[in-house]
Amino acid sequence: MTTAAAITREECRTRLATIAGAERVVSTGETVTVAASDVEQIAEILRFANSNGIAVTPCGSGTKQSWGNAVEAGILLDLSRMNKLREHAWQDMTCTVEAGCTWTVMQAELAHHGQMVALDPLWPERATVGGMVAANDGGCLRLKYGSLRDLIIGMTVVLADGTIAKTGGKVVKNVAGYDLHKLMTGSFGTLGVISEVNFRLHPLESNTQTWTAVAPEPFQFEHALRGLLDSQLTPSSVQLRLSETECELDIKISAPAECMDEHSAKLSKICGVMELSPSDETVWQARQELHDTANAVVLKISTLPSDLCLLCSELQDWAAKKGMEIAVVAQANGLVTAALKTAPDAAIALIDHLRERLRKVGGSVVALQVPGPLRSTLDVWGCESNALPLMKEIKRRFDPNRILNPGRFVGNI
Repeated sequence: MTTAAAITREECRTRLATIAGAERVVSTGETVTVAASDVEQIAEILRFANSNGIAVTPCGSGTKQSWGNAVEAGILLDLSRMNKLREHAWQDMTCTVEAGCTWTVMQAELAHHGQMVALDPLWPERATVGGMVAANDGGCLRLKYGSLRDLIIGMTVVLADGTIAKTGGKVVKNVAGYDLHKLMTGSFGTLGVISEVNFRLHPLESNTQTWTAVAPEPFQFEHALRGLLDSQLTPSSVQLRLSETECELDIKISAPAECMDEHSAKLSKICGVMELSPSDETVWQARQELHDTANAVVLKISTLPSDLCLLCSELQDWAAKKGMEIAVVAQANGLVTAALKTAPDAAIALIDHLRERLRKVGGSVVALQVPGPLRSTLDVWGCESNALPLMKEIKRRFDPNRILNPGRFVGNI
């Protein structure tokens, strides 16, 4: 363990044991894992780490621990003991949940009053609220309900020096200053440790139907996709699935059962000559299946919604020319997940090409999953934004000693 104060691993373990209890502290190699039970313990652990210059990595279940740059942490801060739904104000449609609570457990509790947090993240049975917020994960429900930042109304965060900060509140309409929780969302644990999150809720979608349209080429969906988004229909989710041999457009609508035939007729008219048929709800697991693909490079691509079908067509053509295995799940809002199975040189060439192409429209390409041999040669973030100096200054103000996930985020923040 290398620290500014040259504290030994055993001394670190002893100090952490006095904070959280000896049974909650485990040493693995150069890392000491400590499981905090409340926000006060988190604050005390961070004060100790900050005063001794020890790098800290917050962790829930670890589903997204490989995202971003690798971090050699002296302390792994385990938040899995903080796993409760603290408050559910169902009359106000808000809730407060601890960072270590898994997404499925939280949703099951909220469902007792017919409510939900309108988000469909990866691995919901294992992913914890804090980790999901730190990574800014979200799925196809974003089309109807907005992004994760739109659903968070407040947060409790422990800063690097042990300060416990509360931002926002527990009501949907709130004008209490700067939305610090929006800054923390997607910061990958580099600005503070999230201990609690306040969400706004929506009614549970109790009756849904999914339809799938099939076409040989992605660009053939462009007219239908524009027509769908310009129509009076309000789909919950829309995704485009692409492989080397087929292309499919999935549409989910939540509505009373007696309205589904009418919606089906409208969708058939929008899709025109393309075959449209009801499909199973399992199609919405497609994005997660890409992340579960062994030895694949998994990319998160952002582009303009109007560019979506053209980009997917280009990916399909590139894969065919290079002999590359590729699978794509694209959301109608312009977020694309692509899984590549190919030689490292071909993967890097495609990533460089995409970054150059998307830079002109303000898009980006982030490599979320990278096989071991490729990780040392690939810039997973590829960020050339003029906002990077501001981001680095924010990091300096929040964490001047760089103890929170140092180097994990964009620009080695």
